[in-house]
Amino acid sequence: MNSSNWKNLSRGVVCLMTASSLLFVQTSCQTRPSENKVVSTDNSRIVELEITQLQQKYKDGTLTSKEVVQAYLNRIEQIDKNGPALSSIIAVNPDAVQIAEELDKERKEGKVRGPLHGIPVVLKDNIDTHDKMPTTAGSRALADSYPLQDSYLAKQLREAGAVIIGKANLSEWANFRGELSTSGWSGLGGQTKNPYVLSRNPCGSSSGSAVAVAANLTVLAIGTETNGSIVCPSHASGIVGIKPTVGLISRSGVIPISSTQDTPGPMARTVRDAAIGLGAMVGVDPADEKTLDSQGKFYKDYTQFLKADGLKGKRIGFYKAPLGVNYKVDSLMYKAVDFLKSQGAEIVEINEISSPGVGNQSFEIMLYEYKHGLNEYFKSLGPDARIKSIEDLIAFNKADTLELQHFNQRYLEMAQKKGDLNSKEYKEALAKLMKGTREEGLDKVMDKHKLDAIVAPTGGPAWKTDLVNGDSFQLGSSSPAAQAGYPAITVPMGFVGELPVGISFFGRAWSEPVLLEIAYGYETGTKHRKAPKFLQ
Repeated sequence: MNSSNWKNLSRGVVCLMTASSLLFVQTSCQTRPSENKVVSTDNSRIVELEITQLQQKYKDGTLTSKEVVQAYLNRIEQIDKNGPALSSIIAVNPDAVQIAEELDKERKEGKVRGPLHGIPVVLKDNIDTHDKMPTTAGSRALADSYPLQDSYLAKQLREAGAVIIGKANLSEWANFRGELSTSGWSGLGGQTKNPYVLSRNPCGSSSGSAVAVAANLTVLAIGTETNGSIVCPSHASGIVGIKPTVGLISRSGVIPISSTQDTPGPMARTVRDAAIGLGAMVGVDPADEKTLDSQGKFYKDYTQFLKADGLKGKRIGFYKAPLGVNYKVDSLMYKAVDFLKSQGAEIVEINEISSPGVGNQSFEIMLYEYKHGLNEYFKSLGPDARIKSIEDLIAFNKADTLELQHFNQRYLEMAQKKGDLNSKEYKEALAKLMKGTREEGLDKVMDKHKLDAIVAPTGGPAWKTDLVNGDSFQLGSSSPAAQAGYPAITVPMGFVGELPVGISFFGRAWSEPVLLEIAYGYETGTKHRKAPKFLQ
């Protein structure tokens, strides 16, 4: 999160993202077993297939999970590592094909775990997996860091039958390391490219997750967001991203920034696929107390809310603060609003949501929680871990030849100077943030206007990647929902030239069902997604 980005808070944009060269992963996880090398499998058979289509092909025997997983691994080799060299995948799972074979065997024996059985999934590389892939946050400091257990969400995905085929590159430390960062860059993974126009930025920090989905390197990806890091990369790569209510999906085993705002979420090519992914990850995790609040508020099947006429009768607030920056985005947004009206939605224009000053409070809270959360995470890696504290991490970066080449670590240093979570300053900032974003923010606005949801452009067209000056954000709408801990969904809204632009629907806590109705109704009637062409 660049210091310059905080100047954009008045327009509701803060994207946690990151910075540079095309160095590739320098760990043993890059060594691929022979079965993962390019073979003659025709991977064009799986391009753009949705989860339900794959399940039907598994059922009728025209495809197996092993064939699909191998085809995706081939595409990763051909497109991500060679081809346009997108650098969206930081590591592949050497056991992916074997896992797929085992799941195919289960299917033959009549056991199907659910809609993700045999489906390839990529996890952002700040999500712990207890396998042959390290979990690195993109940092060379964690290049050989192998967590002692799966994150709760990775465990749930495996139990649901998903095949975790790899880990996605990201803006290093989820883009909360220092100033003038470039989204999609990490010391281990290099610079992820936008799949639509390669010189453009993928946004962040879940940049690799979004690019992998858009480029058909996986069916589903899991990202994380503190503020903008699911919705912005999804928008920039022309896909669907769901940032759930904080507490709907467990964060245990996820490298943290802020316990107040952090949440994982699904990223997919369609609303239906994202909804399927969401249902596989919800649930109460005793190790994450925020999930206790979700009891009785989550669903294992969110596809029940996907209705073609989901816009009919909805009262939607049109958040206009992000407009007036890019007339091309404004034009697409007004066309989208006209479509919403044509499908029976009532539109109410609104200009402000959160109380003044909440951006500064959010930043203070992140610094306190970052220090606490990172130190706790490092402890979870065991006594033999190289990095044992945020202090160790800062020292490592100073001594490393690459980590500080393009941007600094000012946010790590600021966090290190903070006190603990019993600090008066922290508690006061947290109380003000919750009141300003909820009671006097989203809840107040939605109650006043009797709204089902709020709509706004997700962001502007992707800027050119610039390792010298860092990111160049124009506009966005992620902050109101992110700072409140409330849900948001972004869906493709159209194109500015060759670059995709997204539309966001957000609202109250636990309102994922109504947001999915609206998002699906919009997607069904517009169908803006087009596969990327990897233009120079």
